[in-house]
Amino acid sequence: MTIVYIIGGIYMANGMSDVMTRKVNWLALHTDAKLHVVLTERPDLPPLYKLEPSVEVVNFDLGFDRLDTLPLWRKAMLYRRLMRRYRRCLTDYLMQLGPDIVVTALRRDINFLTDIGDGSRKIGELHFARSSYRVFSKPWLPAWVNAFVTRRWQASLVSKLRRLDTFIVLSHEDADAWPELRDNIIVIPNSIRQPATHALRREGHAEGGIVLAAGRYTYQKGFDLLLQSWANIEPMAPAWHLHVFGSGDPTPYAAQARQLGLQHVELHPATQDLRVEMLRSDIFAFSSRYEGFGLVLAEAMACGCAVVSYACPCGPRDIVTHGRDGLLVDKVGDTEAFADALLSLIADPERRRRLAAAATESARRYDEDTVMQQWCSVLKVECRRSLAM
Repeated sequence: MTIVYIIGGIYMANGMSDVMTRKVNWLALHTDAKLHVVLTERPDLPPLYKLEPSVEVVNFDLGFDRLDTLPLWRKAMLYRRLMRRYRRCLTDYLMQLGPDIVVTALRRDINFLTDIGDGSRKIGELHFARSSYRVFSKPWLPAWVNAFVTRRWQASLVSKLRRLDTFIVLSHEDADAWPELRDNIIVIPNSIRQPATHALRREGHAEGGIVLAAGRYTYQKGFDLLLQSWANIEPMAPAWHLHVFGSGDPTPYAAQARQLGLQHVELHPATQDLRVEMLRSDIFAFSSRYEGFGLVLAEAMACGCAVVSYACPCGPRDIVTHGRDGLLVDKVGDTEAFADALLSLIADPERRRRLAAAATESARRYDEDTVMQQWCSVLKVECRRSLAM
């Protein structure tokens, strides 16, 4: 069995690349499949995500990432040229290799992949929710123009997705958003990096505690909403602290915290081992406005955190069962309801511990071996050895 994964780049921080390289490495270690990875970006940089030595890697070095530094007119002209080159390179590569399966993350290559007659099964995995994927939004254009372009753009995508042998999304909520693709759509979630465990948690505080949040410092992650909620919490729970870890620029959020007069907020850069911080924390707050899945939420549950999350599209409704293994706030942006949910756990240590224990058990369905068994069924490959060993 020869399987090609089209990833794009593994040289800069990217959640999609992280997830896909972990899948490739798992298959390399646990099956007899021959794994190949196609990259398109920056072979001059050291890889951030390592691949097993047995994985064959080819990099077309197209430089799509470099387009971000160019003016719009120049970008549009070069993009068309790069896409022609990409199609030619990928077609030649697949026709020569003759793989059994090609797995794509449904980025640029979906525009032509199903036209390549290499005889392989084509499988696409989408790492974004439909509600936030291929949405055209330019503030300098009228709303009707943005809506028109979005409809045309998504219609083109659907026509390509119909031709896939299998289309994989991360949540049942998102699967329901693709009624045109009932014949080839299935759900396989992302997997957590470490098995679910309570064993490594530190003992609880005599008083006070830590609420943790993590993600990029961007509008999507809703840290501005979280800080508004924390302004309601801090006077009621002065011994508790909010710790945020993330990549990007925290300056606007630091300014907001000062404006709100918050004293117990710490904004940290991204950490190499977020799991350590999860094991030190009591509650995990997930304030995203939208997600593709929300893997960090499942990872926090696996580490035994009680969780409070907005029920944003898509992911949290699949991951959290309200009142059993966490708390969901239905309306994204309802900062008072989010604060009330956090305060209810801060004030009730027994309920917090009960939800945390249930969260750890719920998170086991996202253990890597469990999720990858689902992938083996789709790929039709067998494990080389028992996973129980």
